[in-house]
Amino acid sequence: MAIVPSKDPQLVLLRHGETEWSRTGRHTGRTSDVPLTEAGEEQARAAGRTLAEFRFGAVYSSPLRRARRTAELGGWTDVVVDDDLAEWDYGPVDGRTSAEISALLGHEFVIFDDGVRSLPPDPDHGQGGPGELLEDVHARARRFVERAEETMRQGGDVLAVAHGHLLRVLATAWIGADPRLAARLELGTAAICILGHGHHLRTIEGWNLLPTS
Repeated sequence: MAIVPSKDPQLVLLRHGETEWSRTGRHTGRTSDVPLTEAGEEQARAAGRTLAEFRFGAVYSSPLRRARRTAELGGWTDVVVDDDLAEWDYGPVDGRTSAEISALLGHEFVIFDDGVRSLPPDPDHGQGGPGELLEDVHARARRFVERAEETMRQGGDVLAVAHGHLLRVLATAWIGADPRLAARLELGTAAICILGHGHHLRTIEGWNLLPTS
């Protein structure tokens, strides 16, 4: 069943479709821009069908190819590539699973609490750079929110096609919450989220909605 737009402008978030790394739980940042799996490509097409009733005033995508390919397969044209929608720069976390990192740290790893800069580089994963702080990701998300609001103030819906952690942080930026709240917002591949307004406040109207087949 399609998700129907409301009479008021909405900001729609779409996580990219499945990749081999997302399927196996590996942190997928920027250093390994892995492609969509066949299942991920079908998820992207299904997302396009699910959002078919929207006539977006603006469509933005992360510069990473898994997001751009999701937008393409979803059927959206005139996509604006926005660097602020790129996934978290994981630095030494890139390519590792949470279980691997937890074993290294000796406690349960939660990226929104632990961050990425306390980990030693691993030559088999990522590029050994320091990565971004949560505050860096949150600042990018806030910048994007302000740009999206410009289109929404003119009466247009906005679509952002990006990544799991980035979009979770973006949701906290939308509602003005502590970005660490993003740890409580699960988001599956090709999942759709709807952000809007209610009682003169920014609100989350729908979260982690899976596309229909």
